[in-house]
Amino acid sequence: MPAPPLAIQPADVLAAAQRLRGVAHRTPVLRSRTADELSGAQLFFKAENLQRMGAFKFRGAYNALVQFTPAQRRAGALAFSSGNHAQAVALSGRLLGMPTVIAMPQDAPAAKLAATREYQAGQPGSEVVLYDRYTEDRDAIGARLAAERGMTLIPPYDHPHVMAGQGTAALELIDDAGPLDALLVCLGGGGLLSGSATIGRAMLPGLRVIGVEPEAGNDTQQSLARGEIVQIAVPQTIADGAQTQASGRLTFPVIQALVERIVTVSDAQLVQTMRFFAERLKQVVEPTGCLAAAAALAPGALDALGLRGARVGVIVSGGNVDLARYAQYLAR
Repeated sequence: MPAPPLAIQPADVLAAAQRLRGVAHRTPVLRSRTADELSGAQLFFKAENLQRMGAFKFRGAYNALVQFTPAQRRAGALAFSSGNHAQAVALSGRLLGMPTVIAMPQDAPAAKLAATREYQAGQPGSEVVLYDRYTEDRDAIGARLAAERGMTLIPPYDHPHVMAGQGTAALELIDDAGPLDALLVCLGGGGLLSGSATIGRAMLPGLRVIGVEPEAGNDTQQSLARGEIVQIAVPQTIADGAQTQASGRLTFPVIQALVERIVTVSDAQLVQTMRFFAERLKQVVEPTGCLAAAAALAPGALDALGLRGARVGVIVSGGNVDLARYAQYLAR
């Protein structure tokens, strides 16, 4: 039997870019001579920590909500998220004049929780619903709330409009940096990776696309090895945006088809990379946002991947971190 078609195509990412034009920030591509020396390659950092609401998630959320029908807009959007997708949906809802209800884990970073509520302020029918990520199923909570309130559920990654929107970060990176040999992408549920691989491989057929997960949460790495989606326990990692238990039904086939491999990094490497961004590039980057960069900057890592001297794009996915916790990380 032929394989079913993938959830998104390059044309979907291009259409998303048109919808986001003038709404999303075209974030800069940063360079660092020190980073090049450490990695043995030429690194091009796509600074999505400078995106609206502080992360790439705005791209996918807005691309999804802006396509709602009038009836869907009146009822509003529902989401579940540890923080960045929550903020992205809340901000997109405010910009589009629709209510949003967000289910967030009780232990979500305080800064992300506060920002989500601030974006919802003044929007009737908007609220944050808290849950325990270790004892409650967020998918079940989302389905229940959607049924009770008649709202449209927009998941954080497993949705074609979300995936296409996230891919616009890689589209801009290649536009600005020029031809790349490889692209390193942060990986949680796979929305950013699948969207980036879709457009990246279309623009540069020889592009090597590599996803980066936390060591404690390597569900997609295991899934690629098994050839099927593997579910794990909630990962214990400081990369709260990558505490996913499994790849998405829509994202995983794209990753299987277009991504070369998945590598992992430790929490200690994430802290070291956060410090590098603060000291060398004067950028605040959250732990999850450091995943791809940590893989690029680890001693000998790009050599092991055959990328010495290569032009490597690195997506820095977000900068939303509680400042007290950030200070603790840097003081380690």
